[in-house]
Amino acid sequence: MPLDPPTLLTLSIALAAAAALYLAIEWRSIREPSLLLWSAGFATISVGSTLALLRVSGYLLIGIWFANGLLVTAHFLFLLGVARFTQTQLSRAWYLIFVAWFAMLSLSDGEMWSKAMLLVNSLLVALSTLRASFLLRPHGKSLSVGAVQLRYVLLAHGIFYVAKALTAVIPGTLIDLTAFRGEIIQISLVEGAMAIMLIALSMTGTERYRREKQIARLAERDPLTALYNRRALELRAPRLLEKVSSTRPGALLLIDIDNFKLVNDLYGHAAGDRLLVALSEMIRSLLPEEALVARLGGDEFVILLNNASTERIVELGNTLRDRFRTTSSQTFATPDAVTLSIGATLFDKPPVSLTALIEQGDAALYESKRGGRDSLRLTGLLLPVESLNRD
Repeated sequence: MPLDPPTLLTLSIALAAAAALYLAIEWRSIREPSLLLWSAGFATISVGSTLALLRVSGYLLIGIWFANGLLVTAHFLFLLGVARFTQTQLSRAWYLIFVAWFAMLSLSDGEMWSKAMLLVNSLLVALSTLRASFLLRPHGKSLSVGAVQLRYVLLAHGIFYVAKALTAVIPGTLIDLTAFRGEIIQISLVEGAMAIMLIALSMTGTERYRREKQIARLAERDPLTALYNRRALELRAPRLLEKVSSTRPGALLLIDIDNFKLVNDLYGHAAGDRLLVALSEMIRSLLPEEALVARLGGDEFVILLNNASTERIVELGNTLRDRFRTTSSQTFATPDAVTLSIGATLFDKPPVSLTALIEQGDAALYESKRGGRDSLRLTGLLLPVESLNRD
C-alpha cells in the first residue's frame, strides 16, 4: 500500500487514538493530571487528522482550517501536560495562540493563503513544543530516561516545525494544502506519524518513572506523619553513621509521648493522630537538613544526626519538650500532663548496628520514664546522665 497522504493520515489517526486510549487507561490508575492532558492531546490529533481527510472531498474549511486548528490545540495540551508534570505555572498570555489562529479566518483563498496558513500553523505548533521541551530541562536535578527522551523528541519536533515554517517564505515553493501537494507537506505527514509514536512512548516512560518513584517513596514513609519508617531509616542510617568520628560525634534521640493514651481515650484517635502530626512537624523544624528522623511506630520517634555535642543535644531535647508541652496543654485538657520523655546517646565511632544503637537509646528513655517522665536522659560521651537532665 503506497504511503500517500490519505494513508499517512489514516496511520496517524490510528497511532494517536491508540496513544490517547493508553494514556487514559494509565490516568484511571494513578490519576495524574498530566496523563489526562496528554491523552486529550492525542485524541485531538486523532480527530484533527480525521477531519483533514475531508479536504479531498471538498470540505476545505473543516479539512484545512479546523483540522490544523486542532493540531495547534493538541500541542498546546501537550504543553499544559508538561507544565503540570514539571509543576510550572504557565502565563495566561499563552492562550493568545488561539487568538492568532482564529485571525487566519480573515485570509483569502489561493496559493498565498496556503503558504500563510502553513507559516502560522507551523510557528504556533513550534512555539508550544519548544516551550514544553524547555520546561523539561534538568533544573540541576537528574531526569528520568523517559523525561530526557521526551525533552529531546519535543525539541526535534519543534525545530522541524520551525524549518517547516521557513519553507513557506521561500519563493517558488509549491504548497497546496487543498490537494496535499508540495514536498514539505509530504515530509510533514511522515514526520507527524513518527512524532506521534515517539512522543507517546516518551510520555509513557516519563509517567511510569514518576509512578515508580512515588510507590518507592510511599513504601518508605509513615503514612500519617510522612516521616521515614524503620525500614527506610535502616537503609539510610549507614551513610550517616559512617561519617561519625571523634571530631564529629553522632547522636541518637529516642522520643516517646507521656500519657498519650489519655488523648486517644478522651478525645478520640483522630485527635491523637493530630498530635502525632504536630510533633513530627516540630521535629522537622528543629533539625538540620542532614539529620534523619523516623517514626518507629505508635508514639515513638527516633532522631539520628552527626556533628553533635552534649550542649546541642540538650538544647534540642529541651526545646522540643517545651514546645510539645505547650501545644498539648493548650489543645487537650487531660488529668495528667501529655509530655515528652527523651532518651539520648552520644557516640564517637560508628556503632555495631543501628539496632544496638536504638537499644542504648531505649535504655536512656527507660531512665527518663522511671525518673518521672517529661525529662531528657543522655548516655554515652562526656557528661554523666544526672548532670544533663532538666526536669
